[in-house]
Amino acid sequence: MIKITIFKKDDLIAGFQVKGHSGYAQEGQDIVCSGVSVATQMALLGLKEILNLDLESNIDDGFLVVRLDKKEYQNVSAQVLLRSMEKTLEDIAKNYSKFVKMEVRRDVY
Repeated sequence: MIKITIFKKDDLIAGFQVKGHSGYAQEGQDIVCSGVSVATQMALLGLKEILNLDLESNIDDGFLVVRLDKKEYQNVSAQVLLRSMEKTLEDIAKNYSKFVKMEVRRDVY
């Protein structure tokens, strides 16, 4: 199962964490895992490479964590990107609830 945590402060997304594998299908054919990976890695690349924001990230097999600097999470463009990611992940979690769980943690700083 994939466990997604969205970290929020003042109702703004300050980061996210993704752990695990969905188990929906074999590796290389797992559309659930692929969808989550594309949404989260696109957000990471957008924050880092397009917006050039100060953030902390770590990627490993079945694991991704991204945390924006305390002043960077208030960036309007970052919030558009992160909220789009959040809505995409909510939709995946809703449609594949046996394979993906999502939670929000508030007041992370």
